[in-house]
This record gives sequence, structure tokens and C-alpha cells, in this order.
Amino acid sequence: MRIQSRAWRKGLTGLTAALLAVGVVTLPVGDTDAYADVQIKTHTVPGADGKNYSVTNHVVSRNATKAADGKRKEWLVVWAGDENIADTAVKDVKNLPGSVGNPVDKVKNALPGPDFLAVIDATKGSETYGKVVNTATVGPLVENEPHHMQYVWHKGDTIFAGALFLGATYAFDVTKLPNLELKGVSLPTQTLGGSVPDAYWTLSDGTSYGTYMGGPVAPGPYRYDDGSVHVGNGFAGSPGEVVRFDPNGKVLSQSPAATPQGDDPKLCDNLPRLGKPTCANPHGIQAREDLNTLITSDYAEPRNIILDPVKQPSPYLRRPTVRTWDISDRNHPKLRAVSYLPDGPRADPADPLHSESRAVMETTVTNLPGHKGAFAQTMQGGAVFYTPDITAPAPRWTQVFDDGQALKAIDPANNDARGSSSNGGWIQTSPDDKLLYRAVQGRQKGALGPDDPGSTGGVYTLDISKIVNAGTDFQCTIDTVEKAENGGGQDCPTLAGAAPINPGQPGAGPHWGAYDNFTEGADGRYEETKQPSRLAVSNYFVARSGLDGDHKVNMVDLAKDGKVSVDETFKDEVTGETGINFNRKSWPHGPFGNAKPHSELFVVADEDLK
Repeated sequence: MRIQSRAWRKGLTGLTAALLAVGVVTLPVGDTDAYADVQIKTHTVPGADGKNYSVTNHVVSRNATKAADGKRKEWLVVWAGDENIADTAVKDVKNLPGSVGNPVDKVKNALPGPDFLAVIDATKGSETYGKVVNTATVGPLVENEPHHMQYVWHKGDTIFAGALFLGATYAFDVTKLPNLELKGVSLPTQTLGGSVPDAYWTLSDGTSYGTYMGGPVAPGPYRYDDGSVHVGNGFAGSPGEVVRFDPNGKVLSQSPAATPQGDDPKLCDNLPRLGKPTCANPHGIQAREDLNTLITSDYAEPRNIILDPVKQPSPYLRRPTVRTWDISDRNHPKLRAVSYLPDGPRADPADPLHSESRAVMETTVTNLPGHKGAFAQTMQGGAVFYTPDITAPAPRWTQVFDDGQALKAIDPANNDARGSSSNGGWIQTSPDDKLLYRAVQGRQKGALGPDDPGSTGGVYTLDISKIVNAGTDFQCTIDTVEKAENGGGQDCPTLAGAAPINPGQPGAGPHWGAYDNFTEGADGRYEETKQPSRLAVSNYFVARSGLDGDHKVNMVDLAKDGKVSVDETFKDEVTGETGINFNRKSWPHGPFGNAKPHSELFVVADEDLK
């Protein structure tokens, strides 16, 4: 239905009265002409608590009409959260005592706003290329720090999207894009064994595994369906778990990531302390169904990294571990091995936070039947590791690349060859196992000392064909600083392409990304491809960690040989600049100000996809 008088105007009236009651009088000033005619449609489902949960589409009629020009559309779906005062006030807190800087904008962005999926036209050559066609807001829960969805979307998949601070997982139907529907929502009361949902991996039957990085919702013992009991230190603490969802977001099972005996007490801290120290805080997750194997990477005890400007009290709250699981029984994953990544040639006992093994944010599996390997990357360590066989009882992990070599290529004029604290996030193998895609935010100024200039972030690709084809006989190892800075030779991955995002600005590159697994067929409908020709990346991590970003989403062209370059035609409809800027006064759903885009997926409506 067509709405001439926006629903959010009524909402803001009530909000105005509430703010006046507490003495806050500054409201966001929206660009009322930017989205003058918006089609609004809400889809509601009941939650397990008996309350209604919804997604409300706000489709821009002008953009949707242009999108109906006969050419079928490809969409970029971006999971984003409203910026709030906890995000904007950190710099002021660091500079106290003193006055609040730029108070008008601070108060504007302090207003509560909804989290949403932005649906952006990703059809190259389209008149509306790069324009926001819909913002699908979720309710009634707001300000919950949207984080990850699954890594790749395939026809028929539900989109699973997690909210860090709440502990909720949303399940979306995207068959009728640009409109979405809500299929279901999982609330914290349904996953009492874990909290802080992070990433998802969808299976061929439409179900999904999700990592819940944080500890049980309530501190103390939690008994799993298999009879095991694990003691945790509470919400956003340790240990975490793996959850399996059906296509509608219903919880099918919870599986503990912790071992009965705990992990190495010298390498794994917990706050508050646990009787059995654990590093079990699963973040990244991918699976090989043909090998009946799941792999997860432990990043950090989450609540201790979102207290900026207060820093985590121990480097050992960042994790050096990777876990492999037997998923022969899909509903009951069983932990097979806990592997500790090795330190490399840069490791300094006086600075363990920046040892190569620290903060294993992500892992990615190979895809072809003849390959059994997987890669892992470290955010603080700034290194890439490889194991040739994830089905082994105790996988052997070896450092095979250092981010320092890539950083030099990303911005030769500004970057040095130190990979430490590269703040790498996304890592993903290409569908044909020839390339490895990588996004790094870059090192923040002062990260390694008061004179550290930091480093520019960006996107790089590695040729991994030699090492994955070598099987268990690969020779690569990064065991000297020379190899770390210039490559290891032999069958080591080699740099194929590199492109800066925000060159000359330290720590301002992308955290996350997705590859475009679709291509247009001869009949105009889309089909999946094994050779993606572009990537999308988002420049945002978690503001409360002190590592924010400029809140832009960029498109990156990808050549067959791995060379990458920023797509200058993917421009913001408001500023006209390259990259879609989520810092804006107004959205189709109202004048809620800046938003934080964390993750993205390429998606095609069901009728347009073979």
C-alpha cells in the first residue's frame, strides 16, 4: 500500500514528548525530499515469548519503479544497526575532563532507532545502481548491534542474521526481493547455553549452524541435551556454543564448544575466572558436508573487548584456537579437536597480544572434493594459517602468509611490512579453490607504540592453487621475518591483487566482505558461478571496541587472475562519492541518522534465479 503520511512521524511525536520530559530537545533533521514516496509493508511472526516480532519494508517507489525496467535485478543486502550515543561518545570520554564535542550531532544520533537490512541495487549498469531501494527494519527490539549473516547465499536459503548485544537470531525470507518477510526469530531464552551470536553457515537442507561466541545467559552450570554440564561465567563471557537452526529460525540443537577438561590455562584467561579455563569463544564457522566436518575459530571473550576506552586487562582474552567438529549427526555436532595456532617469527614474549596466533577471528574451508584443507586468520596476529586436512584427529596448522606483505602492496606510500594488529576480518576461499579473498582494516595509529603511524587497510587476494593441490605434502612455512615480509616461496600462497580502501588513513579499511556468486545467463536470468567477478566490503567493526570505521560499503572488481580494484561507479546517491555511505540524515524508514553496516550478501529474487 502507498503511504503518504509516514508512520515514523507519529512515532517521533511520542518520542519528542519523552525527550522533553528529560530535558533533551534536539531531534534529527531529516532530508524530507530524499525519500518522498515510500511503500510500507509489515510482516509479523509470534516469538517464543508470546510477543510479536516484525520486519517492516520501506520500499522507495521511485527506485523500485526504475528497477522494473525489464532487466532482472541483483541485490546487495546489508545488515546494519542504528548508531547510538554509546558509539559516538567514546572519543569524548577519552578526552575528559572537558566539554562534549559537537553536542548537536551527538544527541541526534543518541535517539533510539531500528536495526535494518538495506536492500541496494547491485545490478551493474542499472540506472539505480548503488541506490537504496528498501530498508527493512526489525522490531520491536532496537539498538542490538547487527553483526553477521551467513558467508554466501544460495537459491532457497533463509538469511540468518545475528544481533550481538541482544543474543537474537533473525530468519528472513528473501524470495521476493526487494521485499522481505520474517520467517522467525530465536530469542536468548531459546539458547540458554550461549550468547552473542556471531556467524552462520547454511547447509544444503536449508538449516544453519550458528556460533554463539559468549557464555551461557546466566552464570553457573548449564546442562546440554547430551548430558554434559559446562560451567560458564555468564552472558558474553565463556564458554560459547554452536547452535543449529531450522529454515524458520527454530532451534534444533545446542552443542558445547568447551572441552570437559578445559583449555590451556597459560593461554586462555576468563573474567571472572573459571575453575576450568577455556578459550571456547567460537566466532567464524564453515562446514564441509561431504566430509562431515565443521570448523570454528575462537576469537575472544566478547564482553571484554567492548569497553572502550577501557582496554581488556589481559592479552590472553584473545584466543589462539581452532576447533573441528564431527557433524555426521547433524543435530549433535561433536568436538573432535582443539588446535592451538603456532606463534611465528614476529612473536615477542613481551607483547603476546600481537603474536601471530592471537585472535583467530575467521576460518574458511576449501570447496572441491579433492581438497580437505582450510585456512584461518588472526585479527591481532595479522597472519594466515593453513591445515591440509580438517578431518584429521589433530589437524596440523602452519603459518603460510603474513598480512605485512599484503599491507605493503595495498598502500606502498604509507604502509610498512608489519602484519601485527592488521585488524583482518573476512577471509574466504573462491568457489574453485584458486584464490583466497581477504579484508583488513589496517593497524590503528599508535597500536604498536606512540610512534606507530598505523597502516592503510584494504582488500587483497592470494593465489592458493599450489598449496591446496599439494595435499599433506606442502612445504610452505613462514618461519623467518624475511619470509613474513616478502613471502615464503615454494608452494606458499602468493599475492595476486591488492587495493586500498581510504588510502593514507590508518585503520579505516574494510572489516567484512562477500563475493558475488551470480552471473547473468543468456536468457536474462541469473545463475551461480564458480568464478566471481566482484566483491562487496563494509568498513565497520564494532564501535564499542574502539575500532569503528567510516560506515561505507564498497564494490571491488575482481579479475580472473585475482587483481582487484575499487568500482568507482558504485556511488552514494546522496553524496555522489564512491561507496555507499551509511552516515546520512535520512533513510526510507525515517530521519534516524547514521547507521553501521557490518555484513552483506549478494542475493537474487527467486523468480530471477535459475
